[in-house]
Amino acid sequence: MSKSLTKSILSGDRRSLAHLLTQVENGSPEGLAALDEIFPFTGKAHLIGVTGAPGTGKSSLVNQIALQYRRPTIGIPKRVAIVAVDPSSPFTGGAVLGDRVRMRDLAGDPGVFIRSMASRGSLGGLAQATAAMVQVFDAAGYDVIMIETVGAGQTEVDIARLAHTTLVVEAPGLGDEIQAIKAGILEIADIIVVNKADLPGVENTERALKGMLDLAHPLEKVFRHHGQAMAIPAGEPENASLWVPPILLTIAADGTDVGELIKAIEQHAQHLHQSGDWDRRARARLVSEFEALLTETLVAQFRSSIPDVRYNEVVDRLAQHTLSPWEAVKMLLG
Repeated sequence: MSKSLTKSILSGDRRSLAHLLTQVENGSPEGLAALDEIFPFTGKAHLIGVTGAPGTGKSSLVNQIALQYRRPTIGIPKRVAIVAVDPSSPFTGGAVLGDRVRMRDLAGDPGVFIRSMASRGSLGGLAQATAAMVQVFDAAGYDVIMIETVGAGQTEVDIARLAHTTLVVEAPGLGDEIQAIKAGILEIADIIVVNKADLPGVENTERALKGMLDLAHPLEKVFRHHGQAMAIPAGEPENASLWVPPILLTIAADGTDVGELIKAIEQHAQHLHQSGDWDRRARARLVSEFEALLTETLVAQFRSSIPDVRYNEVVDRLAQHTLSPWEAVKMLLG
């Protein structure tokens, strides 16, 4: 990657940005080299994860949040990037791009960049390239980066590894309350949003969610929240102030009460800075990403050192149940 292109990325040139995002998503040598160059310029953006079951209106809500950041009643407009992780096509492996259909209000705004990417079968709808894409947007000077996931179910807790603030979106009448607690999805929520609040049954949904939050002791909830999903090291202050996830009602179709949601997001960011959790989460996120890359690299190096014939012999014995997976590992490592 040329220094001129790096300079273009850091200055926010959209054409260079689009080119680099494609290289990063494809894992090209140019993209990897670029990530090395721009990494020192990352770490400034507020990362917001938006997750929840399909049909809860996540894309419409992301659209309204971006509009609020771009057209604030007070303050300076923020530059917003959106990474919409779509289900992969089983035929081409590409993204469906359905999220962009619901974000037409943002079209033509130079302060907004929407990028759809395929989940490529990744559990939780988060492809490995998502974190790298977020770094590119961060270096390019975007203030807010929203990551919207597929909404595939129990593995959606992966979003907590990437975001500073995680929004879990529910909706009345979908029967998601029990599924949410089964999946542990509420444990990763920093803010719970009941969208489509104009539908019947919103009071029952809100009541059920409040009851679920009250089941756990606040201290246990916080440590299970990001202690498990993000592996934050033990030893952080026990008397640190705790964040209790608020439950907010919105109607994304017309933007009702989305302004209150923005206030809650900003309050959570302020809490993270004041409590020191911002730095702890950033460190945990980088450690998780580093260990994933390390594992992938070591496996690839090891696999390249084993002759295909030898590897296939072990796989055949596995398929014949004459060798257990543990024995197979010992055999190849030995």
